[in-house]
Amino acid sequence: MSLCLVIDEMHPSLPELLEPLGVTLHYRPDLTAAEVPAALAAQPYDGLVVRSKLRITAALLAHGPHLRYVARAGAGVDNIDEEALAAAGVTLLNAPEGNRDAVGEYAVGLLLALFRNVARADHEVRSGSWRREANRGEEIGGKTIGLLGYGHMGRSFARRLSAFGCTVLAHDADPAVGGDGNAVLVPLQELRARAEVLSLHIPYSAANHNFVDAEFLAGFQHPLWVLNTARGEVLDHAALVSGLRSGQVRGAALDVLENEKLPQLSAEQQARFDFLRTAPNVVLSPHIGGWTHQSYQRINEVLAHKLGAFLRRTPRLS
Repeated sequence: MSLCLVIDEMHPSLPELLEPLGVTLHYRPDLTAAEVPAALAAQPYDGLVVRSKLRITAALLAHGPHLRYVARAGAGVDNIDEEALAAAGVTLLNAPEGNRDAVGEYAVGLLLALFRNVARADHEVRSGSWRREANRGEEIGGKTIGLLGYGHMGRSFARRLSAFGCTVLAHDADPAVGGDGNAVLVPLQELRARAEVLSLHIPYSAANHNFVDAEFLAGFQHPLWVLNTARGEVLDHAALVSGLRSGQVRGAALDVLENEKLPQLSAEQQARFDFLRTAPNVVLSPHIGGWTHQSYQRINEVLAHKLGAFLRRTPRLS
């Protein structure tokens, strides 16, 4: 048996998926981040299910001495201190398989919106302006698309791009990552030499903070379109704005930002955001790439599968 605390909103299918595994849920999405430590200490929970309500740190884990697993309902684990979990003997489970299809589809949508001026044209027509020539667009076919990161999300995007008649190159820092029939794995230098589009699919970590900066962008030999459906912090927004101003970056489609709490932007962040939100060659959306009705349920299914495997490997002794 497993006693599990759930502190974020989840698709209602979760209880029926976990009950056959012997998991008893205490569903408490009403808890604030400040209330979670006391709630965790109040019961001998061996499991914790989270989205992004709070950071999972060593200090928080100290309130849950019985914890054996933390399940992140989603792909990104940048709000979780993995070293602290390892030190406490707590297993981390996440579910990138649950929303990879949603992200792959959405990245295609962003690329089409960027190439075909969809947002700008829509706004103009609604305003009574009918400008065909000014909105003449680009085709994906024949382009060279570069993917930085070739995990679940990058592979999902590449699989969908395979129907467009474009060349897809990918680079991943993990030497264990293998290729497939949808993209050619290349060194970073080759990616920067050939790509006309850069799509970001790397996770956020301290090492990846502003990984795509001015120096990185300057290494591309072609003027570049930039897509980001990963994490805003992997992209130096000052460098992006500079590139857009100079024409080095032809356009950008951003589903994530450096600071997504828009009322809390610093003065510098606000200035960059004001430029991006008014630029005609920039498409913005509120971190919804993986956010579909289907992925909401599928994430539960993936977590249930992984949790079942974990509980079979490491049954609770008491």
